[in-house]
Amino acid sequence: MANIIEQLDAEQMTRELPEFGPGDTVVVQVKVKEGDRERLQAFEGVVIAVKNRGLNSSFTVRKISSGEGVERVFQTYSPMVAEIEVKRRGDVRRAKLYYMRDLRGKAARIKEKIKAKK
Repeated sequence: MANIIEQLDAEQMTRELPEFGPGDTVVVQVKVKEGDRERLQAFEGVVIAVKNRGLNSSFTVRKISSGEGVERVFQTYSPMVAEIEVKRRGDVRRAKLYYMRDLRGKAARIKEKIKAKK
């Protein structure tokens, strides 16, 4: 029984995803259905948490909109998520950045990760 479930999960997890983690700034294109038409809506923010659970994987993105903090949880393999684009890599030392909820202004900035030259 478990093998069948794992096989079904593997079939549905075929989408190519960019590598991203906590601290990265991403733009998530979400499909929004309004009446009979469908459009893409961009949600740009900092990834504050990633939950890797196979097909049930999700990630949380936080942004500041009109002075208010807005967080949205996306299912990684959801058909509603059209595209994920990584804008910049953040240099953080934590897996969950829930402390960002309490920070305001310049304190909420994340240092950019710089690749070493080879």
